[in-house]
Amino acid sequence: MSVATCLRSSGALRTLVVTGVNTLFRTPKPKNQSSFQRPLICTGVCRFYSKMASYAIEEKGPQNSMDYRVFFKNASSGNYISPFHDIPLTPPGSSDPAVFNMVVEVPRWSNAKMEIKTTEKMNPIKQDVKKEKLRFVKNCFPHHGYIWNYGAFPQTWEDPNHRDEHTECNGDNDPLDVCEIGSRVAKQGEVIQVKVLGVLAMIDEGETDWKILTIDVRDKLAKVLNDVEDIREHMPGFLEATFEWFKIYKVPDGKPFNSFAFNAEPKNKDFALDIIKKTHGQWQQLMHNKTDPAGIACENVTVAGSAHMVSIEKAKEIVAAAPATGKVEPIDPEIDAWHYVSQQ
Repeated sequence: MSVATCLRSSGALRTLVVTGVNTLFRTPKPKNQSSFQRPLICTGVCRFYSKMASYAIEEKGPQNSMDYRVFFKNASSGNYISPFHDIPLTPPGSSDPAVFNMVVEVPRWSNAKMEIKTTEKMNPIKQDVKKEKLRFVKNCFPHHGYIWNYGAFPQTWEDPNHRDEHTECNGDNDPLDVCEIGSRVAKQGEVIQVKVLGVLAMIDEGETDWKILTIDVRDKLAKVLNDVEDIREHMPGFLEATFEWFKIYKVPDGKPFNSFAFNAEPKNKDFALDIIKKTHGQWQQLMHNKTDPAGIACENVTVAGSAHMVSIEKAKEIVAAAPATGKVEPIDPEIDAWHYVSQQ
């Protein structure tokens, strides 16, 4: 049984507190309160994280189905939020300019292609669909599923109308993709603080698709990994494996190899920080109706000055309209098969 299957088989509905230091959404701890903060609702399986936890997730729809959604809440108030727009890119109070909030969409070793649904109101995490089938990445030998915790930086957007000066390709209409390379297997829906180390410039079907390399600030290697070359020193072979994974992962589905800018060489931390700054600016343009939204659902409940702010009650209505939970649907065992991809 795969890691994703094990995690999903534990209940049809759960509300899960997820990590992320965020003083904007956190209330002070009352006297004598336990060092663990409980979620407001506990239906099915609940997991508890540290007192720094600021967000919760709520699952809707049957797991392993096209109706499955993961919505986000402010853990203190219980109000629904958009993980794309309402979670800040920079953790409030952080003194390190290379540290950002990451929303975990896909835990390491799992196969389901889960992602923030940018075109749905309140932007829940859902599984991508192609040709009316749920998408799972293939296990391209020797890799199994995703080889990092994979997710996105909130409040960033690769504008599809913007032609990047480096790649000479337009953006892919998504938030920035993030690969967290630490040792812990994260949980879907976690919001974790990560330190930026570098970036890969993948060209995916003619679009710029940046892959930001990061490490969880709590990881044992976080103190010695400060730039992309530190990955080569302390995790030999990992950069090469990452390039290989992105190059070949679509081949079993009949697609060609993906290509990369910069002769398939990663760029350093400063370059990555510049990309983050620019895509955050593109997101700000989106929020203030200064660019074509390109189908993006921009509803939010906290973004000051946004042209798309909705009430807490409206956000509740959006989530309430999602399909009800139901029996967990089975997963095709073929998902665990090996695929051998020749690179010659």
